[in-house]
Amino acid sequence: SIPTNAVLWPFSWNELVLGLRESLRDSGPVAESKVASFGDVHVNFTQMEVRRSSSGLVTLTRQEFKALACFVANPGRVLSREELLNEAWGYDNYPTTRTVDNHVLKLRQKLEKDPAYPVHFQTVHRTGYKFVP
Repeated sequence: SIPTNAVLWPFSWNELVLGLRESLRDSGPVAESKVASFGDVHVNFTQMEVRRSSSGLVTLTRQEFKALACFVANPGRVLSREELLNEAWGYDNYPTTRTVDNHVLKLRQKLEKDPAYPVHFQTVHRTGYKFVP
C-alpha cells in the first residue's frame, strides 16, 4: 500500500536526476549565451576557451573564467566587489575584496588591448566594476 503523504512521479528517479542535470547545465546566464565576443576576444563557455584574434588561445585560471562569466552575464551593469565575490567565488564573506581587484587586473592584462586604458573591464570608483562589451 502507498502511504497517504507519498508523491507519485510519472518517471523514475534516474530520469528525474538526468532531467535536473540537463536543466541545470542548460540554465543560467552563461548557458543562454554559450559564446560571447567583445573586441577581438571570443569566449566559448561550453569548451571553457578564450581566444583573441590577435594572439590566439588565452589561458585563464578557473577563477578568472568564473569572474569573466559573471561579467559577460551582466553587460553594462555595475557590479560591486561583494557581488562579484558572491557570484564568482560563491560565498558572502571573504577576507579581502582585493581578491576581486587582482582578478580584474589579470583579466585586463590578458583580454584588453591596452590594459592601462581598459575598455571592457572598467572601474567604477568607490563602487566596483562594469563590463562593456
